[in-house]
Amino acid sequence: MPEKLPFEFLFTPEFSRDPYAVYASLREQGPIFPIDFPPGFDAYLIIDHEHGRAALNDPRLSKDMQRFGDYFKAIATEDDILFDSNMLSVDPPDHTRLRRIVSKAFTPRRVEELRPRVQAITDELIDGFEGGAAELIDEFAFPLPIIVICELLGIPSQDRDQFREWSSLLVNPTFVPEEVERRRAAARATTAYFRRMCEERRQEPRDDLISALVAMEELTEKELISTLSLLLIAGHETTVNLIGNGVLALLRNPDQLDLLRAKPELLPNAIEEFLRYDGPVERSTPRFASEDLEIAGTRIPRGAMVHVSIGAVGRDPEVFAEPDRLDITRTDNRHVAFGHGIHFCLGAPLARLEGQIAIGTLLERLPQLALGCAEEELSRRLTGSVVRGLSRLPIRF
Repeated sequence: MPEKLPFEFLFTPEFSRDPYAVYASLREQGPIFPIDFPPGFDAYLIIDHEHGRAALNDPRLSKDMQRFGDYFKAIATEDDILFDSNMLSVDPPDHTRLRRIVSKAFTPRRVEELRPRVQAITDELIDGFEGGAAELIDEFAFPLPIIVICELLGIPSQDRDQFREWSSLLVNPTFVPEEVERRRAAARATTAYFRRMCEERRQEPRDDLISALVAMEELTEKELISTLSLLLIAGHETTVNLIGNGVLALLRNPDQLDLLRAKPELLPNAIEEFLRYDGPVERSTPRFASEDLEIAGTRIPRGAMVHVSIGAVGRDPEVFAEPDRLDITRTDNRHVAFGHGIHFCLGAPLARLEGQIAIGTLLERLPQLALGCAEEELSRRLTGSVVRGLSRLPIRF
């Protein structure tokens, strides 16, 4: 078995800047590694496509954190809005029931109906750019998906910035005591906010997703609050990173940028390539072995945590020709950026729609789009998190 990867491995700026080079060197040793994350517990990281994709759909790997040890039960108790009672953190039959309820809001038809509004928001944000330059994350990539999901849920526009702050804290995997307490405070504040919003909708229902979920008698109060929190966070965090990472990939590969300008019909294909090449999620949310099992010849004891590196899976040379090359014409693109199996991302159609409109409109409206700073000045946000995105992306046009 390969040597255990240290806890600090996932939390260095060097790894965050280019995890793919690290994974390429690790891949020579095998497809799975023991890893000290969280510290002191049995945990494993899968980095190849075959075993990673299989693990994402393995019923022996549970998403129910509360079944496995006091450490995980404590996390679920403190941050229940993320780790308790939503479809991302439970197994069937509860998962089946919760997904069936929420999926009614994300049918292909309902998502397509959002196209005019997403286009309008995109144009309004670009209209606000001034002076031939912009900071694409703060001025565009963040506002677009958070406006969309807040409008879907029925959250007032004046509360969006607050939710952005809470969301950033809630996806932060920090172990620094002060940051841990800030994270817990954000969880409490988010819970209190949604509890108040749900009570308001019980008294005065509206044409929004909060009202629709409140009316679902099958949901417990805890499931309702946890589901709303998941929708808010998952509904914008990943799309922010899809837009930012995708634009940066094009700016670093001018031949592909020129090709996409010349053939805008390649845009849907390009979005899939951005998802594979440098997707918005670096590592899957954790799974837990419900029994002793074996993956790629490695024994995984019951209760151990299993991570799948989405980023490494997307660069597996056994599956993708020239995996480190951005190729927007790539056709056989079996990435797992949205997961695989019963936990496949419910919001994938909306993320794809927002990504296509956002990046397509930027290219159409901003001639001579270019990076507005030296590449070494770019930084990633939330080092060690499951999400992978830029903290800032200055552009010129």
